[in-house]
Amino acid sequence: MQKLKPASLVLLMLLILTACSESTAPLELEPNTINNPLETAISVTDFAGNTIELSKPAQRIVALAPHIVENAFSAGAGNQLVGVVSYSDYPEAAKSLPIVGGYQKTNLEKILELRPSLIVAWQSGNSQGSIQRLQELGFTVYIDQADSLKDVAKSILDIGILSGHTEHATRIANEYLAELAEIQKDNQDKQKVSSFYQVWNSPLQTIGGDHIISNAIEICGGTNIYADEFAVAPIINIESILQRDPTVIIASGMSEARPKWLSDWLKWPSLTAVQQNNLFFVNPNHIQRHTIRLLRGIATICKQLDMAREKNAQP
Repeated sequence: MQKLKPASLVLLMLLILTACSESTAPLELEPNTINNPLETAISVTDFAGNTIELSKPAQRIVALAPHIVENAFSAGAGNQLVGVVSYSDYPEAAKSLPIVGGYQKTNLEKILELRPSLIVAWQSGNSQGSIQRLQELGFTVYIDQADSLKDVAKSILDIGILSGHTEHATRIANEYLAELAEIQKDNQDKQKVSSFYQVWNSPLQTIGGDHIISNAIEICGGTNIYADEFAVAPIINIESILQRDPTVIIASGMSEARPKWLSDWLKWPSLTAVQQNNLFFVNPNHIQRHTIRLLRGIATICKQLDMAREKNAQP
């Protein structure tokens, strides 16, 4: 596969996460037990509004995005996955599963060989042509598009229902939503902190107000200074940053290491974020995938915004 240049990976970083090892404890796999022993017909409505019906729980599942793979494991369906895409590196068990292509280009022949009873595709990440072709071939295709923090719970629950793990998936989804609600409650009365999230340095790129990371910043009591942008990952300029003057700058980069280019902001000492030493890093594994690990990234951001508040309160 042709190696992508850093600039070409900017949008890709928001869609998928680069393959890197996870240092924290992996998700534990649930036993491959089916909560629907009578194998009665089941159905859900996917993110595209389609009714997805199965005569019995899917026992052979292909997931066409790394975050979908992770959500399948969270839903209790990890043992039913028979195919994944590149960069599906979490939990550890996902690394040994057959690869059926990349996030945009799928290997139809390989999928045909795997004979999946359910394919979970990503509306904005997978090629629409590939999705349509899979449907034309007669496969049952669930369209996933978790654009908000709460949507992650629906994704997990729907996969759990379709795979026969409704009880387990419901518990995981509810625990996730409860923790989100607790975080929001803890931060709702705190001082707002103007925040700039940097996707990449060249070109200089950020996130718009509808992005899930913007949602994560807001739940911590932050305000995305580019919330008025409608584009998913708008390209901006230095002059715009200087004018909006964020209190904090948050970056993720492409690995678990703090990106070197985050320190480039020291060239602009007039920025409040630089003056108060509020140049922060959050692990991309915990903020750029639409999974329950978002809770870890949110916890990091909330802590960083609290640090900024403390500095602002000092005489």
